[in-house]
Amino acid sequence: MTSRNSNLLAQLDDVISLVSVSSANPALDTSNKPVIDYLAEQFEALGFSCEVIPNKENEEKVNLIATYGSGPGGLVLSGHTDTVPLDDKLWSVDPFRLTERDGKFYGLGVTDMKSFFPIVIEAIKPLLEEVFKEPLIILATADEETSMQGARTIAELGRPRGRAAVIGEPTGLQPVKAHKGIMMDRIQLLGESGHSSDPSLGKNALDAMHLVISELMTFRAEIREKYQSDLFTIPYPTLNLGSIHGGDNPNRICGHCDLEFDIRLMPGMHIDSVREEIRQRIDTITTPLKIQFELTPIFTGVPAFFANENSQLLKLAETLTGHSGISVAFGTEGPFLQELGMDTIILGPGNIDQAHQPDEYMSMDMIEPCIDVLRKLVRENCLSSTSL
Repeated sequence: MTSRNSNLLAQLDDVISLVSVSSANPALDTSNKPVIDYLAEQFEALGFSCEVIPNKENEEKVNLIATYGSGPGGLVLSGHTDTVPLDDKLWSVDPFRLTERDGKFYGLGVTDMKSFFPIVIEAIKPLLEEVFKEPLIILATADEETSMQGARTIAELGRPRGRAAVIGEPTGLQPVKAHKGIMMDRIQLLGESGHSSDPSLGKNALDAMHLVISELMTFRAEIREKYQSDLFTIPYPTLNLGSIHGGDNPNRICGHCDLEFDIRLMPGMHIDSVREEIRQRIDTITTPLKIQFELTPIFTGVPAFFANENSQLLKLAETLTGHSGISVAFGTEGPFLQELGMDTIILGPGNIDQAHQPDEYMSMDMIEPCIDVLRKLVRENCLSSTSL
């Protein structure tokens, strides 16, 4: 890194030092407001108009829309400000400081994906004295790592309304045109306990869950045959039986049993439809057995994403990076921005295999190329008289 990037390094250190853990465990969960307040201050200093929007479900989690220029169209550069939880005993460096070592930057969120915002700032600084024909919009969201409630909140508001959007998740600077969706659900069966010496004294929830699991495995085989695409390394949807808990003693009829599972959805699969089909299949098993059941989302889910068939943004990104569009296994906020009518891709520095683990890092040689690509994307979409 050159001396001209001292401000960038300071900002990278600043955002990493601000704790913004997102977790379904309330004991680990924190607000992301310090990060949003910091980013709003940085973008306001550059002349952006900033609006902080609380999450619909939790006002301690907030989102930022920062806009430079005005009018319809424009480019959205988007990312999330939260991180996963951590076990700091497993880190060899301070997870809440930027550490440079062996050509790498270390810190919690340095790859996934707090660093995107300081890199954006560095990319756009030389452009701000030029005339913007279309606006540049920075979107920073909350709770992507758990509920994606930040993206849901701003999408329900119908904002932002750019023409194109780039989500800066770690893709190794390869434009992503598709990813699978994900849903996580819990099945709870309630039977009746009784003495195990006489099965007629109760209704065994574990026996019923055995039948439910068999039906889920049949369903898994059916969707594997129905939905296939060579875009993905695993070219079919998956259904994983993740955890099961039930009963309390071997000499009692099992009165309750819970199963948790996830499904990685292919394009063309709709979360509500999949969930309803599973609900109906369970009902055909439990009703004759007089077993009560509930099917509840662990979180509401993220649809599969596929870039527009004739995406001009994807074509431009492929030209600028020298990489053809790829597909990835992880989910993003892309579907929510796409629902707003924006031409959307995922493209950012860092690699996903460094995320969510101790000693998370980003290779230093990712930063300058990312600055160059982002600067050209902004120029083409916001400054050029022939914006795409």
